[in-house]
Amino acid sequence: MGVAVRLLLLPPLMAVAFCCYGVSGRSHFHKKPPRGSGGRRSGGGGKEGSVVSSPVVPPADDDTQPVTPQPPTGIVPSDPATPDEPCVFDVRAYGAVGDGTTDDTQAFREAWKAACASDFAVLLVPSDGTFTITTTTFSGPCKPGLVFQVDGVLMPPDGPDCWPASDNRRQWVVFSNLDGMTLRGSGTIEGNGEDWWNLPCKPHRGPNGSTLRGPCDSPTLVRFFMSRNLVVEGLRVENSPEFHFRFDGCSDVRVDGLYISSPANSPNTDGIHVENTERVAIYNSRISNGDDCISIGTGSYDVDIQNVTCGPGHGISIGSLGVHNSQACVANVTVRNAVIRNSDNGLRIKTWQGGMGAVSGITFDTVVMENVRNCIIVDQYYCLDKRCMNQSTAVHVTDVSYTNVRGSYDVRAAPIHFACSDTVPCTNITMSEVELLPASGELVDDPFCWSAYGTQQTPTIPPITCLQEGLPDALLDNPDLKCR
Repeated sequence: MGVAVRLLLLPPLMAVAFCCYGVSGRSHFHKKPPRGSGGRRSGGGGKEGSVVSSPVVPPADDDTQPVTPQPPTGIVPSDPATPDEPCVFDVRAYGAVGDGTTDDTQAFREAWKAACASDFAVLLVPSDGTFTITTTTFSGPCKPGLVFQVDGVLMPPDGPDCWPASDNRRQWVVFSNLDGMTLRGSGTIEGNGEDWWNLPCKPHRGPNGSTLRGPCDSPTLVRFFMSRNLVVEGLRVENSPEFHFRFDGCSDVRVDGLYISSPANSPNTDGIHVENTERVAIYNSRISNGDDCISIGTGSYDVDIQNVTCGPGHGISIGSLGVHNSQACVANVTVRNAVIRNSDNGLRIKTWQGGMGAVSGITFDTVVMENVRNCIIVDQYYCLDKRCMNQSTAVHVTDVSYTNVRGSYDVRAAPIHFACSDTVPCTNITMSEVELLPASGELVDDPFCWSAYGTQQTPTIPPITCLQEGLPDALLDNPDLKCR
């Protein structure tokens, strides 16, 4: 058979999957125009992206230069060996338009299907487009080494009025049942969350600051579910309708070099939420939003947080835990080399009355506070509307250490607050080199303690003399406080 004849028989998919050459991410991102500028977008549908460029690590503000963390053994998944020239699946080759209004969902689904079936594939969202997609779950299992690279802009429909009626209103992009996937890029995931935040059912959005009844589901922007060996790095993620990232039922997760941004008054916009997930590393990221910077839910173990800057927002929170008399277990959480500024809370543990289980092995080490209202707080009386009934059981909070926590606090509240259960007190709280001074005004020197047991290893500023010594007998051999 002649050469010309053989060429005619090459399969047409060669025009779709551009294999055997590298892809370099661009160093800039595209951003949604502000409201009223003529750039308001609507429509919906489409997904995916891939990255081969180095992650963008947000610079530290001012003079704060935390030390770059070293991954602890066993927490961060190792990068798999990849070929020098991966196969690249550009969503435009599957029909995506990228003009900010066209529904590109089907193109993304087709690109995902092809990339998922290829070893070391890169699903590329190119840097010169704005791609709108509706609710989609990208499911595995997939072949090894899959990268979803967002170099352009990826976004959902613009608010609840544009959300397809048939779509799930509680989540947008979901990655499920995957092993060894990377989500990264030099682009932006834009959440178009403003109209969701302004629903009358949101906190203080109704008339005269009230909250009205009615449908209030809002989508998490990016959710990882029942997956392992995940890497998320280098992206800018902004204006999520609700949580920006959520990890449920996952293991061996590395988050590195993210820039997460939403307004301080955007409700329930947690930056990164972890639940029923173990061996998690969150590094080198800046998060400003309207709720918890990082929130850690039940079933979370071995979480390492380093070199993270938070604020404004509600700080770094463990909880809330034990709602509706449930058992909650969290263990081995470390926060190190962090900066929290202009936040309602700093380092917080919050549990509901009536819960069971335990929070244990928590380390806060080298944390800088700047104008934080509640710098150190343990609240075992957490309640959303302050009308909760007193209950006799609680999630046990134990083995919590605060070392080298320094900075300034907002004098509207005491900088140190331990409100623990009468029947299940907090135990083994240790404090060393804690120095907190008022950002302005006079020193508030009355830390609050209730049923809190622990020790001061060095003098604390302000002085804290309310910690009790020893261990209460009521906690010994209590089966309700046992975790794995």
